[in-house]
Amino acid sequence: MIVKPIGERVLLKHQKKEEVTKGGIYIPESARQEKKEGIVVAVGTFEDGKELPLKKDDHVIYGEYQADEIEIDDEKYIFVDFKDILATVVEE
Repeated sequence: MIVKPIGERVLLKHQKKEEVTKGGIYIPESARQEKKEGIVVAVGTFEDGKELPLKKDDHVIYGEYQADEIEIDDEKYIFVDFKDILATVVEE
């Protein structure tokens, strides 16, 4: 299935929660804080038809209560308004 966001929206693939810290300590589900990060799957356009300044596979951070979660083919995805994306993550 191909999903194309309408308007200034971005479709993100949900980032899974970490179950173990870098030091090897198990984090119980009740204590896990959900990451507000995702990988761009598809982007919409500005009202004037110009493309949003994001591309597929960009790693982004978005606002805490700004997303609509959906499930497609047993995978979790998130729709976020472009204005609610706070930053892109660049690996060093």
